[in-house]
Amino acid sequence: MSHVAVIGSRTAVQGYGLAGALIRVAEDPGAVRRAWTTLPPDVGVVVLTGAAEAALHGRLDGTGAPLIVVMT
Repeated sequence: MSHVAVIGSRTAVQGYGLAGALIRVAEDPGAVRRAWTTLPPDVGVVVLTGAAEAALHGRLDGTGAPLIVVMT
């Protein structure tokens, strides 16, 4: 069974925890990159804030798992 993870600022991601998502609060680019590298292998979907996506620019190749979704 795969899980959903959400990475971004506290105010943007905290509500997803109520739905059972794995939350990674990351307020700056370095924290986003650390959160990305520490995701468990069973994460199948990662929801990113726009700022988190920008911090991971060049690290997301769009192939394979996990599926990436960006908040707008």
